[in-house]
Amino acid sequence: MTGSTRERYDAVVIGGGHNGLVNAAYLARAGRKVVVLERRHVVGGAAVTEEVVPGFRFSVFSYVVSLLRPEIIRDLELPRHGLEILPLESTITPMFNGDYLGTWADHDQTRQELVRHSRRDAEAYDTYGRLMHHMAMAVKPILAMVPPDPTSLAPSDLRGMLKFGRTFRSLSRTHFHALYKLMTMSSGDFLDEWFETDVLKATKSASGIIGTFMGPRTPGSAYVLLHHYMGEIDGAFRAWGFAKGGTGAISTAIANAARAAGAEIRLNAPVSRITTSNGRVTGVVLENGDQLQANVVVTSLDPKRSFLALMSEDELPDEFVQDIRRYRIRGSSGKVNLALHELPDFTCLPGVGAHHRGAVSISPSMRYVETAFDDAKYGDFSRKPYMDIVFPSVIDPQMAPPGKHVMSVFVQYAPSNIRGGWDAAKREAFGDAVIDAIEVFAPNIRGAIMHRQVLTPQDIEDITGLTEGNIFQGELALHQLFFLRPAPGWAKFRTPVRGLYQCGSATHPGGGIMGAGGRLAAIEIRRDGVR
Repeated sequence: MTGSTRERYDAVVIGGGHNGLVNAAYLARAGRKVVVLERRHVVGGAAVTEEVVPGFRFSVFSYVVSLLRPEIIRDLELPRHGLEILPLESTITPMFNGDYLGTWADHDQTRQELVRHSRRDAEAYDTYGRLMHHMAMAVKPILAMVPPDPTSLAPSDLRGMLKFGRTFRSLSRTHFHALYKLMTMSSGDFLDEWFETDVLKATKSASGIIGTFMGPRTPGSAYVLLHHYMGEIDGAFRAWGFAKGGTGAISTAIANAARAAGAEIRLNAPVSRITTSNGRVTGVVLENGDQLQANVVVTSLDPKRSFLALMSEDELPDEFVQDIRRYRIRGSSGKVNLALHELPDFTCLPGVGAHHRGAVSISPSMRYVETAFDDAKYGDFSRKPYMDIVFPSVIDPQMAPPGKHVMSVFVQYAPSNIRGGWDAAKREAFGDAVIDAIEVFAPNIRGAIMHRQVLTPQDIEDITGLTEGNIFQGELALHQLFFLRPAPGWAKFRTPVRGLYQCGSATHPGGGIMGAGGRLAAIEIRRDGVR
């Protein structure tokens, strides 16, 4: 250990992911002396852009944006700090018979495409869309709400429960029943009630499994479907986009806003311990021995890393420790990033076309997606995985050299608890399975690859610090939502240690590049008046 220094701050934020940066920006705007401590050489956590191969820039982990809260974009003036969202214009699902299903930004074009598969589904699609829009609008206020404690009689909690009740009371009987189904059913069963076309149901059900250890027939996956539907760009629900410059550009814009407000951001500054005295936080100790003192410490790390790794269990109540141990974090996804000398040529839509400006979903049937989950259930990676593919360099040419491309492949399933553990051989076998599955629909893909980066849940944990590589810092299951996230009684961003707060994706309202946890935690810190 080198010679240590002691410094004093109003607030120390552990972790420079997007939630930690949002939290620091809001605290700095409120006049607090804030420092963000990031263990890596770059801010962003899982929302980073890195030049893995010279000239090729990858959104290494997270890859699209939709959930970032509009109020954060507005409050922090993120466009002024460099944020620009480019729309993803379509989703194409190749089919085994050489056909495809496409949905487009143009409503009439999508309707014509659906009629080609099923006139009945084309008619149901608009009704379904209106229902999901209404559900998203109904739930939207809850995203900006601090979860009340239903066991408390404190005035703030009673007001919160009243507001929560009014949200549901405003729903019609039909909409209430639909919301109840979304909270409890599987995405597959919910979609069965609406559509008959298998590939349409498979593609939509995939939104209910992203980042979870659930299949499309697992109860509760319908909520994850709604969670992703709540994303919006410029007020348009279910709109997905790509940040110009990659997802790291989002983190950079937030970091710029935080610095402009007076926050300090330190890179290569891993924290080894959160310090406490007599039940209240006193600061942190860095791995190099430096001590930073503060009456407020905010952790954006997941609960297992925050409370079980950076603290001693005797500093926390036994019941809280047991709740954190039971908190379910299971990694289920991997990532494959490809540098290409040409775009994949899909047999269903030959040549380079508009479909390369959108997403390609490898979800040709419900059976295909459910079978992919079967592999993971029994401790193996999916041999024929579900994949969500985008081509950032088509949307933003600066992501690759002229004439070359980058391809981002999000993959389900790659279980963190794979039999025998992840090693180099399994990583390569996983990467091979991904390429094999793409080759079925784009035969030129193998010959187009100049370089590939394969990331397993173990790699994601080692690089970003996310326990088990879980991109949501904990599953979006019903027993881990709202006032139960991450533990009963501790969903209001506070912890059993006075002055210690949490603001990561393990807090309400959950995962994705959303920023709501960082913002809401800052509001609660200011409300407490801790300095």
